[in-house]
Amino acid sequence: MSEDDSSTAPEHGEKKRSWLERLSAAFSGEPHTRDELVAVLQTAQQDGLIAADTLRMMEGAIAVSELTVGDVMISRSHMVSLPVTSPFLDLMTLVVESGHSRFPVHGENKDDILGILLAKDLLRGVVANGDYRSVHELLRPAVLIPESKKLNVLLKEFRLSRNHMAIVVDEYGGVAGLVTIEDVLEQIVGQIDDEHDEAEDHTAQIAIQADGRYVVDALTAIEDFNERFSADFSDDDYDTIGGLVTEAIGHLPETGDELTLDRFVFRVARADARRVLAFHVTVLPPESRDED
Repeated sequence: MSEDDSSTAPEHGEKKRSWLERLSAAFSGEPHTRDELVAVLQTAQQDGLIAADTLRMMEGAIAVSELTVGDVMISRSHMVSLPVTSPFLDLMTLVVESGHSRFPVHGENKDDILGILLAKDLLRGVVANGDYRSVHELLRPAVLIPESKKLNVLLKEFRLSRNHMAIVVDEYGGVAGLVTIEDVLEQIVGQIDDEHDEAEDHTAQIAIQADGRYVVDALTAIEDFNERFSADFSDDDYDTIGGLVTEAIGHLPETGDELTLDRFVFRVARADARRVLAFHVTVLPPESRDED
C-alpha cells in the first residue's frame, strides 16, 4: 500500500463509522449517574449524532425510571367512571360523549370499582339482543396499583399482562385516579393523539383578547408562532412554544409563572401536573424593549 493510500484510510474509515459507533465513542468518559448520561446524550445531539426528537425520547425513557404513577395519573376528579346499574343505552351515550375506549365501572360509590369496561364489549352487549342482563357480565378485572409504583415497572407489567389501564389507590384504599399505558408512553414519545382527538386547528391556537393580550396554546408550533408575530425563535431544540418557554424557565411552570423572551412576555394561563397548556402573551412595544 502506498503512503497516499495509508494516509487516507483512517479518514475513510471514520466516514464508515455508524452514528451508533460514534455515540459509543462519546461514552469514553464512562458516565456513572443519570445526569452524566443525559449530559453525554445532549453533547451527542449538539454534535449532530442524534436528532433533537431522538434526544427527547432518550431523556424521556431515562426519566420514566425515576417517575411514579402518582406523577402521571389522571386524578379521580377527572376520571370518567360508569355506574354498574345504568342501562346499556345510557352507558353507550356516556362512552360516545367521552371518546375513551376503557372505563372503570363502580358500584354504590366511585371507590367501589367492580371492573373495567371496554367500549367494544359494551357494543357487543348492546347488539346481543338481550343475551346480557347487566353490564356486570361484560366487565374485565381491574388492576389496582399504589401511587408509589415506578413507571418503568408499570410499563413492564402492562406489556406482560396486556392490560392498558390500572386503577390507582391511595394509602387508605380509596381510588386516587387511573393510569393508562398511553400515559406512560407519552412520557417517552410525547403527546399521542388518536382518531377520537380533535384535529389541531392552528388558526385557533393563537387568539387575541379584548385587552390586547394573546392566548397561545402551548402546543403551537414555534414556526407558526414566528409567522404570526414575525418572531425568530429557533425550533432546532423544541418544536412547540410550550417546550421553548418551559426550557427557558428551567422547571415545570405553574399557573401564573411569567417570563420575558425577546419582545414577548409569556404568562402561564393554564397548566396541569404534567405540562403547560396555554399562555397569555403580551407583545412589548418598541419603547419598552429599548429600555430593557
